[in-house]
Amino acid sequence: AKLEEKRAQLAKVFSDTKVTTDDGSTYEFEKAEADWFPDDVAKLEGSAKSSRVCEIVNAASDELNDLQDEYNVRLKAEDVGTALAKREREPVNRPGFPGAGDGGRSPAEIKTLGALVTEHPTFKAWAAGGRDGQIVLPDIGLAELKTLFQTTAGWVPESTRTGRVVDAVTRPLQIIDIMPTGQTGMAAVVYMEETTRTHNAAETNEGATYPESEFVLTQRSSTVRKIADSVPVTDEQLEDVAMVSSYLDGRLNFGVMQRLDTQIISGDGNAPNLDGITNVAGILTQAKGGDPTPDAVYKAMTKTRVTGRAPATHYVTHPNDWQQIRLLRTADGIYIWGNPSDAGPERIWGLPVVQNEALSEGTGLVGSFQLAWITLFERRGIVIERGFVNTQFIEGELTIRASGRWALVLYRPPAFCTVTGI
Repeated sequence: AKLEEKRAQLAKVFSDTKVTTDDGSTYEFEKAEADWFPDDVAKLEGSAKSSRVCEIVNAASDELNDLQDEYNVRLKAEDVGTALAKREREPVNRPGFPGAGDGGRSPAEIKTLGALVTEHPTFKAWAAGGRDGQIVLPDIGLAELKTLFQTTAGWVPESTRTGRVVDAVTRPLQIIDIMPTGQTGMAAVVYMEETTRTHNAAETNEGATYPESEFVLTQRSSTVRKIADSVPVTDEQLEDVAMVSSYLDGRLNFGVMQRLDTQIISGDGNAPNLDGITNVAGILTQAKGGDPTPDAVYKAMTKTRVTGRAPATHYVTHPNDWQQIRLLRTADGIYIWGNPSDAGPERIWGLPVVQNEALSEGTGLVGSFQLAWITLFERRGIVIERGFVNTQFIEGELTIRASGRWALVLYRPPAFCTVTGI
């Protein structure tokens, strides 16, 4: 009864104060009137009354919840009693246990031979000083003394391997996805770079000498480099296990791509290395110094825009360095990059963040990853081949190898800027 009364009181308050607007429904609690309200409510008006009514409603809601919990406990207890009464009325048709002393309802306790002997009255009398040493165990015969047929004396249970292979921990591909790509049929990518561009256009009087501008082109070249890997394998492994071939092909393919992912960032340009972005001459740099990391990143973006004339598109950073940014807080403890209960934006100053472990910790990279400024050229994709090395043919082995050829070209190095000292 209390539960129903409290529900009705709250329902009337909400129905009396509900107002429909263009944006939906809301409640004007200052209009609420109820005979169960405390006396002080009638003396209040406007927002003061609205706040007081909200307090009363919240308190009534808590009381309603307590009543509901109490009611649920009683209901559950009543359900238990009803179920118990039903079970007592149902007949039990289960067959009895042999040897049970309670009508077969419980299994008989199985005791060891030693326990049967030590619990026998004769043994107890002998232990107390009696002379009769004969013990008769009428329920123990040849069948009870035979060896139990179990796994140690019979078949060991078989276990079938599921076929699943749990991958070892390794760095995923992290930079290739944002790289503009192209194709080449040459051993090197050769192009012309405008190294001098001087505009001298000016206002000129009639009959005066025209001003003269200067433009100089310089030939540049980026050599195609090969990345390769291999693994030896026996004939039996390839023949007897169906998944070995595809497993090794996939691992080699991934290994080559993972190495390419590293070379794009940190290749030193010395053959056979690619010209990695961070080692190309002419890229810009911005020291963090005493700036917060976000400030240093924005200054690097400004440099690529002003000096490189290329608006940045991505920010590449080591995961440990991104962690420092993600955990930044205000002086009163509020997380700047979003509440810990949310995933949080993987962006800084509007740029998508690429977490890359090939980049040295403590250094970030702001760059304009557009086809006009940087391109990863593919001479040929990854090729998987098989053959024999040295004496593998007579030893029943062969080698599976994988390789691909690429060239990385930074047409405009100032379109990229490292942020150091993070």
